Amino acid sequence: MPILNQHMGLYTDHYELTMAQGYYQSGKKDTPAGFDYFFRKYPYDGGYVVFSGLEEFLEMLGNFRFDREDCNFLEQIGFDPEFLSYLLDFRFEADIYAPEEGEVVFPYEPCVRVEGNIIETQLIETLLLNLLNFESLIATKAARIKQVAGNKLLMDFGLRRAQGFGGIQASRAAVTGGFDKTSNVYSAFHYGLESTGTMAHSWVQSFSDELTAFRIFAEKFPDSCILLVDTYDTLKNGVPNAIKVGLEMQKQGNKLHGIRLDSGDLAYLSKQSRQMLDMAGLEYVQIVASNQLDEYVIKSLIEQGAPIDVFGVGTALVTGKGEGALDGVYKLSMINGEPSLKVSENIKKTTLPGKKTLYRFRDENGMFAADGIVLEEENSVDVIYHPFEPEKSLNISRYSREEITKKVMKKGIITASKKTPEMISKFSQSRLAYLPEEHKRFMNPHTYKVGISKRLLDLREKLAGTDK
Repeated sequence: MPILNQHMGLYTDHYELTMAQGYYQSGKKDTPAGFDYFFRKYPYDGGYVVFSGLEEFLEMLGNFRFDREDCNFLEQIGFDPEFLSYLLDFRFEADIYAPEEGEVVFPYEPCVRVEGNIIETQLIETLLLNLLNFESLIATKAARIKQVAGNKLLMDFGLRRAQGFGGIQASRAAVTGGFDKTSNVYSAFHYGLESTGTMAHSWVQSFSDELTAFRIFAEKFPDSCILLVDTYDTLKNGVPNAIKVGLEMQKQGNKLHGIRLDSGDLAYLSKQSRQMLDMAGLEYVQIVASNQLDEYVIKSLIEQGAPIDVFGVGTALVTGKGEGALDGVYKLSMINGEPSLKVSENIKKTTLPGKKTLYRFRDENGMFAADGIVLEEENSVDVIYHPFEPEKSLNISRYSREEITKKVMKKGIITASKKTPEMISKFSQSRLAYLPEEHKRFMNPHTYKVGISKRLLDLREKLAGTDK
């Protein structure tokens, strides 16, 4: 369900509307155009990106329109009344091609292709970049954390540290990337996520003593009781008091669900806590850890043998710590039926022209071996070339292939099947399983091969004026 359903047409940058008015006034409003969305750099110095945010983006396009209040505002800031009359009747009716949400994607690949008239394809640029860049960044962070956490339960604790309303999309992206639950009730409601939570130190402090605080909490929440044990002294008071309450609950036919560690040496404290709980016959009580966790800290804790069952990750997850933003861009590739490109002195910023299809090639074991970007009309390609070093090539004739980009919207109507974040997560994890380990390691991951066809290479060179 989209978070925003009013004034969606204003969810854009001023210059998008300026260009749209210019197109309208110069008689170009019906000119067919095509744009590609892609990114150039891996986030987190990693080796892959989890494509996320597509379903929400498509749903929001259904509300991308301008009402009278919107147009009154736009007239106040200088837009032409005749153009605004056009906007009153505006509806997004373009076609969109994209991979399935949760797919593993790589730099320079046309992850999304938008085809329609020049105004509608231009106006949605900001919305597309805002949603896909952010959610893909967070989903990728979540996938990296899931990669090291394995079967451990992962909970999103990040809303309070998120950048404003970005925390709403961050919780969705966290689950699509591999997390199990979220503390964000708002996102749980809107996206059908499983919400969860424990207690804060203030609960313990609000009672005369820790044991009383624990007993009352257990009384009120006997089916989901997790006790925060580090308000005062974790091993001398917190864990012993939790054990007392756990044994009392056991006598009453209930079970203490877990204890939470939120400070200190989590490896040491979790080992000591596990030993104390087991000695008391509370082997079933889980240990939850939080406090400034990320993929590197969790990896270290697991390597140290920390007996932690659940990780609650906050700031590092929802802010995309270590990166801040995915550098996705939206570039014109077709205009009035002809291929187009942006030329740059830096070959890496010269775009790929024309309508393109993205294929994935698998080796004899079914593992992902390379991706190929080809012109839409190409049915068979045996060799792909490095996009910037064309003397490097890869023969892919021996590999099986699958088409990654599919039509997900036709004339403004969603054609892709709706999926829950949990379904997207399962799909994403299944795709990551086919990505060789050397591309998933944190230190110096191997670069995944992405190539272009000879016809696409020649077309780019011709349009850029570099062909010989």
